[in-house]
Amino acid sequence: MADSLASPVIVLHVCEGICLRYPLAEPCATSGYLRAESRNCTDPSCCKDGVMYPQFRCSPPVTANTPARMIISSFAAGGDGGGAAECDGNFYTDDQMVVSMSTGWYDGGGRCHSNITIDANGRSVSAMVVDECDSVNGCVPDENFQPPCANNVIVASPLVWRALAIPDAVGDYNVTWSDA
Repeated sequence: MADSLASPVIVLHVCEGICLRYPLAEPCATSGYLRAESRNCTDPSCCKDGVMYPQFRCSPPVTANTPARMIISSFAAGGDGGGAAECDGNFYTDDQMVVSMSTGWYDGGGRCHSNITIDANGRSVSAMVVDECDSVNGCVPDENFQPPCANNVIVASPLVWRALAIPDAVGDYNVTWSDA
């Protein structure tokens, strides 16, 4: 009795643009690089002279559970978030539920003053979008000399972190979000 061997099958999927089930390329690829100047910034998170930082004009597609990297920052005057909020030129206290979003998600201000829902640790909170976490520009005073944001970042106020029961000291946390 002869053993029957299964033949491997190769399936080729062809589609236009982005294939949703079998992506042929990243849905949001790097759009360029920014050569940094530190301007003598002494904070360890500042841009480093001569380093090439990736730039993104887009962000991953928004779904009902969009994965994101959440970073803590103060939106207060003199806080570590840099200048005033892009949406309205205001500063916000650490006791307000506010966020900034990567350039693609910020949508040229299209999400300004809209609420998003952020989920983590089995909790869910609503926070208002007030700023852009610039994924194209960086290493300048208004960005607190920080490199451009990655394309999948939500920067959240300390109150958002407390509401999600994430210790401030963590500083960087995986969450999901959706439009509220």
